[in-house]
Amino acid sequence: MIQLKSKRELEKMREAGRHVGEILVQLRSLAKPGVITAEIDRAARAQIEERKLGSSFLGYGPRGAPPYPAVICTSLNAEIVHGIPGNRELKEGDLIKLDFGVIFEGFHGDSALSIPVGEIDEEAQTLLETTRRALYAGIAQMHEGNRLGDVSNAVQRLAEASGYSVVRDFVGHGIGRNLHEPPQLPNFGPAGRGPRLRVGMVLAIEPMVNLGGAAVEVLEDGWTATTADRKLSSHFEHTVAITENGPEILTKVSGSH
Repeated sequence: MIQLKSKRELEKMREAGRHVGEILVQLRSLAKPGVITAEIDRAARAQIEERKLGSSFLGYGPRGAPPYPAVICTSLNAEIVHGIPGNRELKEGDLIKLDFGVIFEGFHGDSALSIPVGEIDEEAQTLLETTRRALYAGIAQMHEGNRLGDVSNAVQRLAEASGYSVVRDFVGHGIGRNLHEPPQLPNFGPAGRGPRLRVGMVLAIEPMVNLGGAAVEVLEDGWTATTADRKLSSHFEHTVAITENGPEILTKVSGSH
């Protein structure tokens, strides 16, 4: 059942989203050659502790997966999502995806972005920019009375018009007291289908767009999802509330994506 948030609940989600956005702005500065991904996780943990928040990701383990061991996902290059921080060193030309969520007074915020490490090639830059444009094409459809499929279709049309493929194994989602709530929000599908958007709905929209095919492979760690053809992937996400005045991006702050 889709949960509609009250004004009081939405205020808490604004705070959760603000924290997520501000922390990601800080973490983005760590995406430099020579940094190991575990350093990004340590910095994220320090911010969570300093702000007296909870982690949306640490210990999470749906569908029989092992509990997630970090507070942030760090996915490199062909990795699409759910990459586990460790001793991997960032190199010039890498594309790193950070996916991050926190809990504020019982409510979650969730956001992701793709970051170039140093100078990336034109192919990677174009994929990154297209994925970000696809995110905002979807958000532009998030008005009361539209259907969920209108959002999904906008993302798919923009990505595929540029010759890319859209990941189908992972989708966006409702969000609130739980990190994942109904409804699912695919990044593909026909317009005019699905539930109507209503004031009080809060959705995490997260296009994942691949340079090659859409097929996904999950690695032996049970989490890291990579493109099956090992071609580059990009990922952006925002938490968005449906309001009387249109979509409100709860995870967008000054300097964010």
